[in-house]
Amino acid sequence: MRDHAQKEEDAEINMTPMLDIVFIMLIFFIVTAVFVKEAGVTVVKPEAESATIQKQVSILIAVTPNDVIHINRNEVKLEEVRTTVEKLHAENPKGTVAIQADQESKAGLVMKVYDAVRDAGVETIAIAAEKN
Repeated sequence: MRDHAQKEEDAEINMTPMLDIVFIMLIFFIVTAVFVKEAGVTVVKPEAESATIQKQVSILIAVTPNDVIHINRNEVKLEEVRTTVEKLHAENPKGTVAIQADQESKAGLVMKVYDAVRDAGVETIAIAAEKN
């Protein structure tokens, strides 16, 4: 009887290593997944013949027709653009910035946002447009 009980105990499968592997694979897929970035508001982008697709856009800045600025779904003031972009760019230094300005937004505000992004140390800045 003792031999039978000991054989049953030895026949158990230890699930801990398998769970570790599953969690490591889950973390791997989450880290390597490509997430679609959205500015948080809908803007009507102007049309351009020379529009090209940008890859590795890590920061999206939207300028609405009523002069509201959104960075990665958060509303910010013009004075906060530089510090917000500096913080986000430090997290992903290889990423670029895309400014999605509504075709009804003021050009002066868009240029101030562009200057703030450039002052934050970002080298690659794109202005979003629809290809016609």
